[in-house]
Amino acid sequence: MPRVSTASVRQSLVRRVRRGLHFLGWSRSSEPVRRARRGGRAIEVRRLHVGCGTEILEGWCNVDIQDLAGVDVVIDVTREFPFRDIEYIFSEHFIEHLGFEAAVRFLQDCLRALRPGGVLRLTTPNLDWVWSTHYSVNADGEEKHRQTYMLNRAFYAWGHRFLFSPPLLESLLRAIDFARVCRRTYGESPHADLRGVERHQEYGGSPELPDLLVYEAVKAEG
Repeated sequence: MPRVSTASVRQSLVRRVRRGLHFLGWSRSSEPVRRARRGGRAIEVRRLHVGCGTEILEGWCNVDIQDLAGVDVVIDVTREFPFRDIEYIFSEHFIEHLGFEAAVRFLQDCLRALRPGGVLRLTTPNLDWVWSTHYSVNADGEEKHRQTYMLNRAFYAWGHRFLFSPPLLESLLRAIDFARVCRRTYGESPHADLRGVERHQEYGGSPELPDLLVYEAVKAEG
């Protein structure tokens, strides 16, 4: 069977999703921006917490676009990602605030910034759970009105731009060239530094249908 290049897989994913992205704010004019190194130099850290908000992790370099208490680096990571040689990157309830193509660029930046064998851990709302718990095609009357409102709120409130299903997020991580992609559960990891790092609450999912997606993606060694 001929080997399919990761570039072609990524382009195929983007093409497939583009058709449904216009109502989510994506436009064809959104081109990748040039990355800049902060102060002309790359920042070397061991553990990077991206989009931390007020949830500060001790012993980590906490990064956010806002200058909040406890934030170590104030930066828009969609415009510059001046980090390198990172062992662990953790991002919780962040990637859903990016449009699809910005999310792709963010994941590519994470891969570049990790050291060989480094791990990216992502926690983000599960589209499957949102859809199945917020909306039923069999509802009617006032209940249908309520569910329509609640589903749209889940999609667009809090600055959400794009919610991932498990297959799409896993396929995207593999297409970007992470060597291993593993689905995890909330708070659990084989890596001691990544256990119990989640700070946002769960919303009543089940083992069969969790409300949050948790993935760890590992950069190839060497």
